[in-house]
Amino acid sequence: MSDEILVNITPEETRVAVVENGIVQEVIIERSRKKGLVGNIYKGEVCRVLPGMHAAFVDIGFEWGAFLHVSDLNCRDRENQGSEDIDHLLRERQELVVQVIKDPLGSKGARLTTKLSIPSRYMVYMPYSDTSGLSLRIENEIERERLKACIDKFKDEFSSGGFIARTAAECVDEEYLRSDMMFLVKLWHSICERMHRSSSKTLIHGDLPLSIRALRDLYRKKVEKIRVDSKETYQQMVKFSEEFLPDVTPMMEHYSGERPIFDMFSIEDDIQKALARKVFLKSGGYLVFDQNEAMTTIDVNTGGYVGKRSLEETIFKTNLEAAQTLVRQLRLRNLGGIIIIDFIDMQDDDHKIQVMRELEKNLEKDHAKTCISEVSTLGLVEMTRKRTRGSLENILCESCSSCDGRGVLKTAETTCLEIFREIIREVRQYSMDSLLVLASNDVVERLLDEEAATLAELEKFLSVRIRIRAEIHYTQEQYDVVIL
Repeated sequence: MSDEILVNITPEETRVAVVENGIVQEVIIERSRKKGLVGNIYKGEVCRVLPGMHAAFVDIGFEWGAFLHVSDLNCRDRENQGSEDIDHLLRERQELVVQVIKDPLGSKGARLTTKLSIPSRYMVYMPYSDTSGLSLRIENEIERERLKACIDKFKDEFSSGGFIARTAAECVDEEYLRSDMMFLVKLWHSICERMHRSSSKTLIHGDLPLSIRALRDLYRKKVEKIRVDSKETYQQMVKFSEEFLPDVTPMMEHYSGERPIFDMFSIEDDIQKALARKVFLKSGGYLVFDQNEAMTTIDVNTGGYVGKRSLEETIFKTNLEAAQTLVRQLRLRNLGGIIIIDFIDMQDDDHKIQVMRELEKNLEKDHAKTCISEVSTLGLVEMTRKRTRGSLENILCESCSSCDGRGVLKTAETTCLEIFREIIREVRQYSMDSLLVLASNDVVERLLDEEAATLAELEKFLSVRIRIRAEIHYTQEQYDVVIL
């Protein structure tokens, strides 16, 4: 089966799914009321310098201050000041051009850097860097030399600063690479002009919307189809690809089927399963995911799998399958930071080596940067995965007030969006004039307040009357759509 990228568009959110061999591997969600900030460039104002933390808080126009560590200041600033102390490099009320490298998460504000970088399809431009580089995933030495020569030649002719060739640049003609680099340099010049004109605490440059970023960042040679269920977004993506990615345009397709696009590959079901704590393996074993602010732990269990030969063989096969499944879950749930994997204890050193090789092999498919340790004597594997945006659970869920924050449940907004999708599904399947939505009081209040305009548009679009009734015994995740 082919690899595909599916793009689902509604007025409230954009969802992108990466499907490999018919199985969803990644889901990225961006909501219109809470768009990601990673990649955005702001003119900020230093509001507090903390020498004891070697850091400062910068006001970029939001109610919370963003965090800037001294290590994230570009080298030129540190060299010009001749100091590594944050109180010598920054002062309060100083204006500073910064870029967001991590979205706000929980009680933590965004993380910033002054080492600006601007990505395109094949290259990343770093205007304040004197060095260039190549993606580590480009392994062919001849190709690495070719790309390095291309970058050096362009820098000598047109630009200062540094470039990094992305994985997508491998085997791409020099003409396209030079065009990509020229585009980035022109974009940087326009950003510089806006820097001088802009006042503090304002956005200077925003990253592309998720649908366009999917073309830029997620497309790779194995992808054979990019399906989009919105005609308007499809046209925007085609226009972008024709200008910057002409080889991608023939693979794009507007999906106009009656069946929702995410139902085609059971992606809705996979999203629900990715919110569960327990994930079952085909063998009968299972994984348990515990996500908290400090780290994520993954426990591997044999469960109902008893094997056929010996206990050691049973444990080995369970760990081997777990190594495959947990990598997919890391990508699907977008888990980042410190991750501790508790494999079942293995006595055979050769088995330990094979499990680690399987884990590393599957992690090669992950675009997020990872760092992994060896299996410890306790059977634990420590690893880190780069985190830029919130996990699937952070986006779709909130702490459960009923259990004093010990668990999570879907937000009222998430339930409302599920209700809208269920209404569309029911109307397309059955003929009706009106229907009734039963939901909890919090969900009903949101439907009649923040989502009232969307509800009215849905009634007009589907030519059906939608009635709403609160049910006091329903939890925030429960709802029913009843045909009248």
